[in-house]
Amino acid sequence: MKERSAVDTIRGYFYQFDLSILSVLQLKSADDSVEIECTEDIDIRTATDVTATQCKYYAKTEYNHSVIKDAVKHMVSHFKESLVGTKPKVSYSIKGHYASGQEKLDGGINVDFLKKNFLTYTKKEVTYYHHVDLGLSDAELEEFLKRLTIDVRAKEFDEQFREVVGALQAIFGGTPFSAEYFYYNNALAVIRELSIKAAPADRSITKKQFLARINTSTVLFNEWFVEKRGKKTHLAALRKEYFTELNVSPFERFFLVEVDTGSYARGDLKDLFLELSKKWAKLSAREPSPFCPYIYVHGVPDSELVALKRELSTEGFKLIDGHDFQGADFSYHSITQKATHGNGIKIKVLNTLPNVEQTVDAVTKTRRIYQFHLGSSYFEYDKPAVRHVKIQVERLSDVKSII
Repeated sequence: MKERSAVDTIRGYFYQFDLSILSVLQLKSADDSVEIECTEDIDIRTATDVTATQCKYYAKTEYNHSVIKDAVKHMVSHFKESLVGTKPKVSYSIKGHYASGQEKLDGGINVDFLKKNFLTYTKKEVTYYHHVDLGLSDAELEEFLKRLTIDVRAKEFDEQFREVVGALQAIFGGTPFSAEYFYYNNALAVIRELSIKAAPADRSITKKQFLARINTSTVLFNEWFVEKRGKKTHLAALRKEYFTELNVSPFERFFLVEVDTGSYARGDLKDLFLELSKKWAKLSAREPSPFCPYIYVHGVPDSELVALKRELSTEGFKLIDGHDFQGADFSYHSITQKATHGNGIKIKVLNTLPNVEQTVDAVTKTRRIYQFHLGSSYFEYDKPAVRHVKIQVERLSDVKSII
């Protein structure tokens, strides 16, 4: 029961985050803004007005007036302060999704309904009248109702999410995958970041600022996005998008991976070398265009990389690294020699980022770079002829799950 409750709570958070994202995307002007967790869950500010929105997601619960009573009381309190000039004048909106009971509001809300169902409450057997305590007249409550919108038929969780992804795809173009893994992933991170800022002024963002911040073609490891998708599903989706080919084409593939020296184990990196060669090399005698992948390891000491190469070589796993003899300079001619069944070259190791860039520049075949980074990306190569995929991962072992 507690576990189900926790899952429902998390879905409630994501529902609010998604509504926040959608609210930004639907702003008409680039200079209009939203404020996260200010007056209400979301404040939508345009050139002419402000709407304070609170959202509720109770997919398993019947709608009852008591569910939104506290929200209405809070809004009425804010309305009173706006009348006396201590708070700004705003409009109010409540959006909610419920399992049933929505018809209880089909008759609309008038002043008597408002007072009876939302502003009257009992505490320790004493009845209180919130509007009386605030000194609000019926005329003033009528004015409040003009500013209030209640939608108890808001979209279901997945339906709203699809609307968000569709809106992102409409703005940025591309595929549903890019809309979700690039733009939605980044949007979720931005909204989450804003929601935990201490000062209200820091929780505001314009549509123009928002779109600029989420416009990246890097797959970032956002723990909230991964929580929503599930780690296994997240990695599987990346594998399907980038590393599932029925017939592996003889492209020149460059795999750039980063290691965390604090948790590094040679065996893990060694396994990755072997896995890359197994999946992304074709060296049979009957292969008309044999090939093998390149790999660069970021963050590992030179001495450790030498030790790893020595160990692989001792075990009969042939590799080259562009240095033909002790003391020789790096040669892209050497590293780009064709791997064949005859010479047995299974992987090509690039020792430095300049080596990577020089080799990519020298190759004339179709080239693809797959950069896996733990923090910020560490290699930039933005030439139209070369596809450069950047994927942030949590740990080195994630790379093996993706490729």
